[in-house]
Amino acid sequence: MNAVPDARLILRDEELDLGLELILLAETALWVAVDAVLEGEPSGLGRSHWRAAFFLRRRPGAGVQDVAQLTGLSKQAASRTLTELAKAGLCEKQGGDLDGRRRPMALTDAGRAFEARVSERLRAMVGRAYRTGGLDGVAGGRRILAALAGPRVSVGADRARDFA
Repeated sequence: MNAVPDARLILRDEELDLGLELILLAETALWVAVDAVLEGEPSGLGRSHWRAAFFLRRRPGAGVQDVAQLTGLSKQAASRTLTELAKAGLCEKQGGDLDGRRRPMALTDAGRAFEARVSERLRAMVGRAYRTGGLDGVAGGRRILAALAGPRVSVGADRARDFA
């Protein structure tokens, strides 16, 4: 991830604006898909609940501070989101952590099913996009997105290696 930039890569404002536009349009498409699935959820869960569930699946043992850092939610909002997921039976506190303030969480079976219902649609969208970009585009796309994500990539378990 710390590769030396190619000096030949000079990007003008118009090219950077096009990249920003595409990122924002892609984000909109992903959230429209998330919202469509969440409308069918009887529990009234929203985007923040799915995002927290997604990160709990990908980074088991994440706590309030981790979820806040990963999602951009305040600690208070992340705590409320995890509490609501727990009340809905979708996640639970994990035992065994010596620091009682940390409160590591894990998805329950119902939580994994909830997360999977939303993620299934998004994985299909990302898979189509990767196939459109071709084999060479996948690694480059991941490097670009990881660079945009910045230090969030390494929050929780040692994840940076997954994005190299």
